[in-house]
Amino acid sequence: MFKYIVRDIKLIKAHDPAARSVLEILLAYPSLSAIRSYRISHWFYTHKMFTVARIISQHSRRRTGIEIHPGAQIGKGLFIDHGMGVVIGETAVIGDNCLIYQGATLGGTGKDKGKRHPTLGDNVLVGAGAKVLGPFKVGNNVKIAANAVVLSAIPDNCTAVGVPARVVRRNGKRVDQCVTQEIDQVHIPDPISLELCALRSEVDSLKRELGKLKVSQ
Repeated sequence: MFKYIVRDIKLIKAHDPAARSVLEILLAYPSLSAIRSYRISHWFYTHKMFTVARIISQHSRRRTGIEIHPGAQIGKGLFIDHGMGVVIGETAVIGDNCLIYQGATLGGTGKDKGKRHPTLGDNVLVGAGAKVLGPFKVGNNVKIAANAVVLSAIPDNCTAVGVPARVVRRNGKRVDQCVTQEIDQVHIPDPISLELCALRSEVDSLKRELGKLKVSQ
């Protein structure tokens, strides 16, 4: 546990420029407290002491505003920035070195049995308010924009935006010609504007084809 805490403190210092000291992180960062409580509750859960596990996780939820079910499987280096309103479901799986912002949900749709929650690969960013719902895989090195609603699998090395979310970048290249910059928490394209831009491009193409036909006549 001490090894995990030291690693998580280093991770927070690396990701959050507002973190000024180790003491501040230990006493004032809900992410560290929530993940520490999760590790303890997960131990009880894996040893079939489910009630104890849930009591620990619910106590942590009241203290931090972060709800992590003790049955979730979380890899190394998870950082939950701010954290208020984050929900991680029972069958969710999170890979290594993931970053989750406040208000994000790794949840279910209410229709599935057994595996009900998503699986995140390594180095995944889930933006503020994003919802990832269902038992599918989000690949490695994926960025999910703020307030996106992801309802199906996303391949590796992609960026997804919108409601429902769709891939706008793959392997560093634009999928939609109207996306002109790398996606982050600030530069998030409007999916409606993207659709209008794509339609405008198609109309321009049809006009050019029509012009060629008129010239040939």
